[in-house]
Amino acid sequence: MRRLINSVRNWIDDERGGIAIFGLYIFMSILIMAGLAIDMSHLVNNKTKLQIAADTAAHAALYNRDTKSADDSKAAALAVANAAMPSGRYGDVLKLTDIHFGTYDSATQSFTIDESSRKAVLVTTNQLAERANPVSSFLLQFIGFARWDVSVDSVFVTYRPTCLREGFVADGVVDIQSNNEFWSGFCIHSNDHVELNSNNTFEAGTIVSMPDEEDLVLPNSGFTTNDGLQEALREGSFEMRLVHKLPNIISKLAAADEKFIPAGINRTEIRRLNENKIAAGRLEPGYIYIASCSAGTLTIDATTVKDIVLLTNCAVTFAKGTILEDAIFATTNSGDQSFYAPSDLQVGKDDNCSDGGGSRLISLGGMKFAANLAVFGSQLVATKNIEFAARAEGIEGASMIAGGLISGTSNMSMGFCGKSVEGYEAEYFRLAL
Repeated sequence: MRRLINSVRNWIDDERGGIAIFGLYIFMSILIMAGLAIDMSHLVNNKTKLQIAADTAAHAALYNRDTKSADDSKAAALAVANAAMPSGRYGDVLKLTDIHFGTYDSATQSFTIDESSRKAVLVTTNQLAERANPVSSFLLQFIGFARWDVSVDSVFVTYRPTCLREGFVADGVVDIQSNNEFWSGFCIHSNDHVELNSNNTFEAGTIVSMPDEEDLVLPNSGFTTNDGLQEALREGSFEMRLVHKLPNIISKLAAADEKFIPAGINRTEIRRLNENKIAAGRLEPGYIYIASCSAGTLTIDATTVKDIVLLTNCAVTFAKGTILEDAIFATTNSGDQSFYAPSDLQVGKDDNCSDGGGSRLISLGGMKFAANLAVFGSQLVATKNIEFAARAEGIEGASMIAGGLISGTSNMSMGFCGKSVEGYEAEYFRLAL
């Protein structure tokens, strides 16, 4: 009996093989941690893919919604999502019912569905058990975690950059000379680079931007003779969406589309002009005019032109002293001087930034104004260059957008109205959520 008791005690006190049992616990713990790491990495990877698919689909939907129907825009989004996560491998991560147009409140981060809206889109991509495409686990399925349901949201919204509302924006160089004043809020942007001479003043709040600040061209005196310039510098670029839309805008004007024609203009009676020289009394306010040229130039020989829309394929010359108020001039002429004035052209009413009075010059070519251009609350958009010499105190509330370069001379005072000028705008898109 004593021998049996001693044997039991020796067996209980025997620690041989204990490390093997401990090793089993460690091994099991490592397996669990490895399984957790592998499956979590797989889960995060799939969620990242879903987010990329949602973001690209949302951008495609809103980009297409700018010009297409809601259904066509959603179809474009589906195509993009399927390219990112093919349905043959991932199932239906995006369906038509997962795409909604509407409005987005950034303060509350809330989305309101309105399928007629072009302002925002909400896209939700999914890997769900109910769609037979959940994210499967590898090792954790052995302890009961076989799959996960994953959904991600993406919201894209439209916006309109301030630089494209008031300022000088060019795809090419912006070249401004000496002794100019730029007031707070005014923007100078080039997708190439900006060139400046001496003695220019940039009030605090002015923006001068280009893709690379190092490309800024200055005289030897540099920032010393351009007060405030260094603080105004920014880096960035813009797609010239409005320039690309000019042919469509002109076609909409020719079709008297109510979205493009100002209120008060008669859209049912379009008047045609056959002469190459248009006197003041020929342009009665309230009408759309079409002037055609087989060759030569259309001359506007009028003191003040108000409340009209004039469409032409001609190069247009404005006589000295012409004033345009609440007028739209659009030409399909592709010449370098499709709009030209020898001197003293005033675009827009000088009304200290009051509502109304602004005008628009739209060209599939270039513009040149030899002397004393004055711009008030108005928009000039050209596929090619815009070249001008402005009078002192002669630019206030101006938007010049060029597919080529913008070249201005000296002694200009470029003011900022702080609101959109009379003009057309193109939507830009950014991720909001």
